Amino acid sequence: MSDPDQEKIPEEGEEAPPEESLFHLQLEEEEKLRTIGLFGDVNAARAEEVIFSLHALNLTKKKKVPVDYEDLDKGFTEENMGAEFLISTVGGDASDMFAIYDTVRYLRDEMDIETFGLGKVMSAGVLLLACGTKGKRKIGRNCRVMVHGVASGTQGNISNLKVEMTEIKRIQEMYVEALVEETKLTKAQLKRMMTKNVNVYLSAEEAIKYGIADIIV
Repeated sequence: MSDPDQEKIPEEGEEAPPEESLFHLQLEEEEKLRTIGLFGDVNAARAEEVIFSLHALNLTKKKKVPVDYEDLDKGFTEENMGAEFLISTVGGDASDMFAIYDTVRYLRDEMDIETFGLGKVMSAGVLLLACGTKGKRKIGRNCRVMVHGVASGTQGNISNLKVEMTEIKRIQEMYVEALVEETKLTKAQLKRMMTKNVNVYLSAEEAIKYGIADIIV
């Protein structure tokens, strides 16, 4: 039985692939493994997966590439590989959103993080799409983007409700500040959207216009 991992021996008359082509193939395979996804609700379990995956990709971002692919005797140099972050979500918990957001902000100085919005990018997902490396934030042509204010399902006595309402206002202000930093949206535009207490839907083209994404695919 043949060993699938054994290097293929060229048949008689068949030319062996040039060594520089083998390096290209190896690098392509490495880059395929650098994609992570967030699908469904933003919650603690999914945030944990995304955060640990991003840190793992950052630790393995270095790749050795030839200085000259046509002359491998010239030696090798190191380059950084990025990460692709696929997002399709209706939103979720604000604390888990900020945990992912702070991780992306911390790591994007060390490697490119290419966010890619697919299907639906709503609520918490909007900030996560927007926080990718500028110029490398992609969005599907038919992706639905939705922005709204922070919601609460808090129940309890009046004292606790007052405390929770104060906290919700603080979280919404943090969300607005983060979106202002990552997009072309202004604080006034966002507050107008959120004070209506309705869901504001944007097309992929509008997401580009407002600086939530850079490229429609």
